[in-house]
Amino acid sequence: MHVLVTRPEPDADRTAEALRARGHRVTVAPLLQVQTVDNAEFGPGPYAALVLTSANAARVIAAHKRRDELSKLPVFTVGRHTAEAVEAAGFSTVVSADGGLPELVRLIAAKLRGGDIVYFAAQERAGDLAGALAAQGIAVETVVVYRAATNPDFDLRRALGAGVEGVLHYSRRTAQTFLLAAGTAGLIDAALKLSHYCISSEVAAPLRAAGAASVKVAPRPEEAALIGLIS
Repeated sequence: MHVLVTRPEPDADRTAEALRARGHRVTVAPLLQVQTVDNAEFGPGPYAALVLTSANAARVIAAHKRRDELSKLPVFTVGRHTAEAVEAAGFSTVVSADGGLPELVRLIAAKLRGGDIVYFAAQERAGDLAGALAAQGIAVETVVVYRAATNPDFDLRRALGAGVEGVLHYSRRTAQTFLLAAGTAGLIDAALKLSHYCISSEVAAPLRAAGAASVKVAPRPEEAALIGLIS
């Protein structure tokens, strides 16, 4: 299958390699560009743990001026890919929820015994992690360390012209941006006829609401399970 990968770099190239290894043709066209907030400020603590829901945040921590201080904390992540990025940054105590926001909240509530946590996050977030943890009696300081801006160079017409048959979606924001770009380009009908592969039901929701003909959801919210959907 000829697959369109729309996630931001550098993850897009890694995904493309995994797809090509399985014999698929790949077009890489990131919909969003990640812009980091260097040395984002946050309180003095002390903190009981660090939380991340994206590998983009892990890359920011690796270069943060308080990295050595943060590296002593246990880290909770939403998924395995983020956990691997944190481990690559030199953090030794990393626990993955291997799921979505509800699984992450349950994991933290079960493991954490008191203390505040610091959450390195995106400017735009799909869910309210801080609110969910507050309901569990856990205080969260949310620190915005990156934002995702629309990529002005995204060209859906070129991708469709290259014969793309399916699209991978890793976030609700990307799925929504894809639909907006298709509508703006006058290509919404063609876009909805493609096969759409989503990492979770939350990501799939806007595509289904828009009337996409084929929407498949990974049985687990991880890349290997997502790529395994593609025949």
